[in-house]
Parts: sequence; C-alpha cells; structure tokens
Amino acid sequence: MMDTLQFIHSGWAYLVLIVLVLATFNALFKFFGNREFDAKDFRISLFALITMHIQLLIGLILWFTKGYFDENSMGEIMKNDALRKLVVEHPTTMIIATALVTIGYSKHKKKLVSKPKFKMLAIFYSIALALVLYMIPWSQWF
Repeated sequence: MMDTLQFIHSGWAYLVLIVLVLATFNALFKFFGNREFDAKDFRISLFALITMHIQLLIGLILWFTKGYFDENSMGEIMKNDALRKLVVEHPTTMIIATALVTIGYSKHKKKLVSKPKFKMLAIFYSIALALVLYMIPWSQWF
C-alpha cells in the first residue's frame, strides 16, 4: 500500500509540475501581452489548484503513515540533513506553495478585469513554482 501511494505521489508530481508551469507562464504571457481573461485561463488556473491540492493530500497521507517519528526523535531528525529535508523541509515548503496557489486563485476571482486577474495569478503561481522547483527531490527523480 505504501509503495503504491509513494509511486502515485511521485508520478502525480510530474503532472503538478507541468500544469503549474503551464498556468504560471500562461498568466505571465497574458499579463505582459495585455490579453483578455477567458474560460480557458480560468480552467488552467483551476486545474493547477486542483492538482496541487491532490498532491498535498497524498503527501500528507504519506507523511502521517510513514512512521518517521516512531523510529526517530525530532532531535535526531533535525540532526540528519537528508531526513530533515524529507520529513520537515519538503512538506513545509510544499504546504506553503499550495497555500500560495490557493491565495492567488482566490484573489484573482475577486478582480473584475483581466490585467489584475493575470497579475494575481502570475505573482502567486510564480512564487509557488519557484518553491516547488527548489524543493523537488531531484536526486530521486533522475
């Protein structure tokens, strides 16, 4: 069960990354290109939000069921660089990135014209993308 969930979490991460990159660049290009916000833009940003939340949910299930704290104390985890990154830094950063996507999506809905909508999406999704790219365990991906 845990191996399957880990496989899903790792595989879904590719989709999250692709959709988040797409949503971020869509917002940036249309913001600087002075384009109108349409239904396709809404769907892209919504799909980024949904995929991020699903990934976070899978990750939290893994985090709570892996038993990191059964074998190690918090002091031992914090002294071990690899374990600290896996157990503390990765989940915390990804929670922050998901929160940024959620905030950006919520703020863009309150704007009435296209330019501010794209601005909100571009700002929050760009920061979230940077955090995701920084915290992906690249050594495990390749």
